Amino acid sequence: MKIRLLQIAVFLLIFSSCKNKQKPGIEEKNELPEITRLTNPNNLQQNLDQSGLPLEARDSLLAFYHQNNFQPVWNERELREDLFRAIENSQFQGLFREDYHFELLQENLSKLDELSETERAQLEILLTGTFLSYAQDLGSGKLDPNDLYEIWGIPRNQIPSIQLLKKAVSNQNISETLQEIAPQNPVYQGLQKELAEILKDSTTFFEESLPKISTGKLIHPKESDDRIPLVYERLQELGYFPDSFDSITTIYDSNLQEPLKKFQDDHGLENDGILGNSTIRELNMSKKDRYHQILVNMERWRWFPKDLGENFILINIANYHLDVVEDGDTLRSHKTMVGTLARKTPVFSDRVRYVVFNPTWTIPPTIKKHDVIPGAAKSLDYLYSRNLKVYNSSGNAVDPTTINWKNGEANHYVFRQNPGPGNPLGRVKIIYPNQYMIYLHDTPSQSLFQKNSRARSSGCVRVEDALALAEFLLNDQKQYDHEKIEEILESGKTTEVPVTRNFKVHHLYWTAYPVGDTVRFINDVYDYDQDLWERLKPRNSEK
Repeated sequence: MKIRLLQIAVFLLIFSSCKNKQKPGIEEKNELPEITRLTNPNNLQQNLDQSGLPLEARDSLLAFYHQNNFQPVWNERELREDLFRAIENSQFQGLFREDYHFELLQENLSKLDELSETERAQLEILLTGTFLSYAQDLGSGKLDPNDLYEIWGIPRNQIPSIQLLKKAVSNQNISETLQEIAPQNPVYQGLQKELAEILKDSTTFFEESLPKISTGKLIHPKESDDRIPLVYERLQELGYFPDSFDSITTIYDSNLQEPLKKFQDDHGLENDGILGNSTIRELNMSKKDRYHQILVNMERWRWFPKDLGENFILINIANYHLDVVEDGDTLRSHKTMVGTLARKTPVFSDRVRYVVFNPTWTIPPTIKKHDVIPGAAKSLDYLYSRNLKVYNSSGNAVDPTTINWKNGEANHYVFRQNPGPGNPLGRVKIIYPNQYMIYLHDTPSQSLFQKNSRARSSGCVRVEDALALAEFLLNDQKQYDHEKIEEILESGKTTEVPVTRNFKVHHLYWTAYPVGDTVRFINDVYDYDQDLWERLKPRNSEK
């Protein structure tokens, strides 16, 4: 690559003089000196080596100049100014202008007439590289989720940054062209609106008010604990006590219980009124923490599909919630249960293919390895009490008493539970074949949907009133009306029905979203947020 680059002839016509009045700090002089051609074939490589641009941006930059016959594109003062302002305002997109050489651009653009010919060539390259880097980050995310998570099933959004730059230059509009590739999702836009309010007076916003509440043993109503006064003060600061109180004791009394339960409910916690470490963690979240949470979730929406489809099922894993959207309207909402912290529900998208009534349950590999085989090895009653049958690779039933449960032989068998009241899939499952073996399904444990914290499954998503969801997906097929579905269920026979409409399913994860004029923050059940913030924030930053 380097040898090839050294052979490239470079002809850069750099910045012609401009006379338009600009905002202070950028190209304040109206008269600029003439710029001569740069004919040294090594200049492009040398300037790239000194630019500090990431390798991906360098490759795009080289391709761009090759396609542009090595002609400069930033001769117009308006274009330079427009890009500079876009980078200056990148903070309103949840990104950081220091990641895009903001101070260096400001310094060089403000003294352009003092730069040497080589320095102006480097500035041309820096402007191009900055556009390409910012476009990539804005359109597909600053980070690549495939590098962060072992399980990530959404292809990264591809941004045609070279074509985008050509379009921006041709249309003489950098900011508008960049804005077109930012997520247009209403969740992202709501977070962006809240972010703008925060940045209006970030100094005041980031001021810490109260000390942190220490974690420790559970605190139940009527118990005494030295942490109770801080809990009162934190809840009042957050607006859960409309009126002030004359005195606070260390007793967890009835005055505290209902506001605390309301706080738990608002943040996706188990609203049991017990002060545990999960509740304390949410109470300790400062305004700066919430600012970080907004930025983290804006980054996620840059990873998610830009087009969710006309008809789709949208699952927010963190919020235990499912929405059904058809032609832009949310027609149905369902509570869900998702995977535990140890067996997380993955993030991915697919398409619904069929519905199975009276499903059998084929034990997935993780449950087979960690639960079924160890349980059967201790006692075969584990299988009998759960109505689990064993099958070989040919589909023939195997007598479990003939299996050696100690030497790994059981790993080669399939374990299946027939339809019935005890089947954990309930009466229906909704299938969209995928590499994770994840699907939506009913459950006999309907009472668990009354809980606020519902990370209780082994990865698949349990749906409240799953039968109604299945019936909705089949409502374009008149032969599968409500009466027919009831008939199938009564038969007890496993019945597979194809879904003929094009319905996508999106398993996504986000912990902050707009509700009216405010933003709701919910419990980060998988503990993703803090690690993502540490990777997202700019280097050497105290933000």
